[in-house]
Amino acid sequence: MFINNFDPVAFQIFSLEIRWYSLAYIVGILIGWILSKKIFLTNQQVNVKFDDYITYLILGIIIGGRLGYVFIYNLDYYLVNLTDILKIWEGGMSFHGAVAGIIISSLIFGKINNDNSFYYMDVVALVAPIGIFFGRIANFLNSELYGTTTSVPWAVKFIQIDNLSRHPSQLYEAFFEGIVLFVILLYFYKKQYLKIPGKISGFFLFFYSIFRFILEFFRAPDTQLGYLIFGFTMGQIISIIFIIVGLSLILFKNEIIQQR
Repeated sequence: MFINNFDPVAFQIFSLEIRWYSLAYIVGILIGWILSKKIFLTNQQVNVKFDDYITYLILGIIIGGRLGYVFIYNLDYYLVNLTDILKIWEGGMSFHGAVAGIIISSLIFGKINNDNSFYYMDVVALVAPIGIFFGRIANFLNSELYGTTTSVPWAVKFIQIDNLSRHPSQLYEAFFEGIVLFVILLYFYKKQYLKIPGKISGFFLFFYSIFRFILEFFRAPDTQLGYLIFGFTMGQIISIIFIIVGLSLILFKNEIIQQR
């Protein structure tokens, strides 16, 4: 049994609070950017433009993640409290919304630069598990997105939530959606699938969504939504959609593009 009573604030500079979740975003994006530039960006034309693309990517993650949470998970609250939509520091980001934001921002950047948007999305997909890993660790430190009640020996009590023993579902997700997914995508990278635009993105969406769908059974549903159709959570329903999209990319994206 582990007692989780971490302070969600990592440290404070005068009156400015630096939260674990903010650090997770910064560290994840920084490591992902370095790995992308130094290892995965074999397409020289894309490599040159990647620094400019990062701005679009960050905006896509933040805007998509926030609006995804607002519209999918807590719309009734934000319709009454419109100004709270801007209070990102108080929490409330949707991973699926962030993915949608990345897709839209990549399409816009690709259109502006006359490039195949999958050149960029595939590289982001390769390093995304790193950001997911740090994000889930931050969820654990914040005592959010916690698991269902359990009696397993490694159960955790999130003191800031209640006094019940729960699955540390955030750590399950950090392992499978972060570490395991990264290893799987590295395998496909080694198999030269980066030469087929859209293929790596497909593998990412498919395997992430499979892991997410399964791990949702160990995660408490969002209190404002609960369990929905067939007893599935909102995360599982969206994951099914993403599984279909990912599988479609895997099956139908087969055009090999020579590196430039």
